[in-house]
Amino acid sequence: MHKLITLAVSLAAAVVLPLAADAQQGLVGYTAASAARERDVEADAIRRPSPTSAAALSQALSREVHVAGTPAQARTRDYVIAQMKSWGIETEVRAYDIWMPHPTEVGIWRVSPTPVKLALAEPAVPNDPTSALPQYLTVNGYSGQGDVTGDVIYVNYGLIEDYAQLDSMGISVRGKIAVARYGKSFRGIKAREAERHGALALIIYSDPQDDGFVRGDVYPDGPMRPPAGVQRGSVLNSDGDPSTPSYPSTPGVPRAGESRMEIPHIPVVPIGYGNAAELLGGLRGGSIPQNWQGGLAFRYHVGPGPVKARVLVRDDRATHALKPIYDTFGIIRGSELPDEMVIVGGHRDGWGPGTADNVSGTVSILEAARAVAEQVKQGMRPKRTIVFATWDAEEWGLIGSVEYVEDDSLRLTRNAVAYFNQDVAAQGPRFNGGGSPSLRATLRDVARVVPDPNGHGSVYSEWRRAAAVPDSAEPVMGDPGGGSDFAPFYNHLGIPIAEWGFGGSGGVYHSQYDDYAWMSKFGDPGFVYHAAAARITAGMVLRLANADVLPYDYAEFARTMRRYLPAIDRAFSERRWTATPPTAALGAAIGRMEETAAGFASTRDAALATSVGRDALAETNRALLRVERALTRGEGLRSRSWFRNLIYVADENNGYANMVLPSVNEAIRSGDAALATREIADLASRFDEATRAIADARRAISAATSNGQQERPRQR
Repeated sequence: MHKLITLAVSLAAAVVLPLAADAQQGLVGYTAASAARERDVEADAIRRPSPTSAAALSQALSREVHVAGTPAQARTRDYVIAQMKSWGIETEVRAYDIWMPHPTEVGIWRVSPTPVKLALAEPAVPNDPTSALPQYLTVNGYSGQGDVTGDVIYVNYGLIEDYAQLDSMGISVRGKIAVARYGKSFRGIKAREAERHGALALIIYSDPQDDGFVRGDVYPDGPMRPPAGVQRGSVLNSDGDPSTPSYPSTPGVPRAGESRMEIPHIPVVPIGYGNAAELLGGLRGGSIPQNWQGGLAFRYHVGPGPVKARVLVRDDRATHALKPIYDTFGIIRGSELPDEMVIVGGHRDGWGPGTADNVSGTVSILEAARAVAEQVKQGMRPKRTIVFATWDAEEWGLIGSVEYVEDDSLRLTRNAVAYFNQDVAAQGPRFNGGGSPSLRATLRDVARVVPDPNGHGSVYSEWRRAAAVPDSAEPVMGDPGGGSDFAPFYNHLGIPIAEWGFGGSGGVYHSQYDDYAWMSKFGDPGFVYHAAAARITAGMVLRLANADVLPYDYAEFARTMRRYLPAIDRAFSERRWTATPPTAALGAAIGRMEETAAGFASTRDAALATSVGRDALAETNRALLRVERALTRGEGLRSRSWFRNLIYVADENNGYANMVLPSVNEAIRSGDAALATREIADLASRFDEATRAIADARRAISAATSNGQQERPRQR
């Protein structure tokens, strides 16, 4: 520990690495003069986040369990606002009343063959005082209520295909208690499928094969989940307050009654694998598929018999269903373009102390906010407004961010330049990032100048080394399907997004053990990766806030889109729907986007090498803001109208898995050839609309250059 603390102190004053050779000539979207200033500004900001400060923030924010809708969570609101104010940052709090029942009672009993009441609470562990604090009951968020008894049936991961397998075996869960292991899909999908198949209740457990002793030593001896460790979490499949679908939960709005909400109606309870053994170990029945075998020390069986269980869940929906949640904002007004916003956000709520998920993301945001605020005090104010947000009730269904986006959708559609997400920003040494393909080049570029805490180079170079990326390629970056607070910005409004963080092995997700002691010993000793995440956050918000021309890369965007087309052609061919590739017109439209984007980049770079007037820059950027908005559809997907983005979405039958070009691929999955063909044509027309916006941006900046417009002096 001593050596790690020493390392943390030395990294607090780390020298920012020089730009890579291919970036020495300038920054994308900047004139030569403004690029030189921006390098200095970013280098100064990147030096400021401190592991020591990050550790102090982490400890303060994770000192108690802070579930949305509780007084403890309100205390995190007050702490964040106080920190922002102490740095001289303008602050705002938005409150929303959310339909969010909290459990009042939970119990699971093995009724037969040998009766026993299961101990559901997570026990305290040695040398971890936080683990002994009061816990949130082990009930999944938005579980139904009930007191039910029935035969136990093991349903593997509880996937759609698992129930099909059970059907083929002649086994039904109707009138029974389903037991599923976590993994492979969002827990809300597991609840949905159990209810659809007639189960009386669903019990979800964390199998040791997935995040327990099979993977490594368990806490407190190692980072993995101990036998009594419980993964809490919401089983709501929609986003936002279920009582106000598609509109904000502001005072006086009409609310849907419980019978009209898209919520589970059966009890859903999470347990540890120690308790799961008490239910699964005695099951009998036919042989299971080999891939249904988990990591417990016995042969798994499906049942039914001889094990029966009783499940009880009670909550406060009849007396206290509505609870306040609070989003916080730290606002640094732009000096030249105050209406345009670069937003970085992460959720503040958790199911336990939440040191990794998501105090680490909140710390990254706060440390970056402090860095920029200190620059403002020294006269270095960003051109655009930067908003440092923390969201409430993300864990319940992205509720805080969704309510804000629905509340402020017109302003965001018009003025939001980008949204950056920080969710589990640091719980290990391995960097990863992703988001809109238009922002991936910018994230790689910022990662080049942030030192990796291991002392062996930049975050970018270590990212490449760890992923064994060949010289001719870039590290693989994740697609923005869903599951975190970027969803309302991207999936609903089409605002470009990016996210990043440092990961590692661990098994304390959503448990009482996701706390400061675990983080200090296993996740990020010395809190050096917390500081590194904050350095990237500071660099990213400043890069977008200060750009002369917003540095979106729509050539990379188009190249990424082209890679998705062969799978569509294969799907048509396999179904014998057409003998010719159905994506020819869509591919041509994407090709036109790439060609136009390459032309725009060339014109932009030439213009910025001379001088461009402020009005022309404004017109250029207004056109660029239209590009990804054009790839949304106002009426949304046919399956889910709230999801308007036609590029990426979370799979409605998985919840975590990403689906690309969803309007087309959902039509293919439904077996509707005519609809899939129409959706391809619709998507092609939207790519052409996006291309017209890029062309408008090129005309605006090229006209300014040809007319000899001069750049006005700027205040920075």
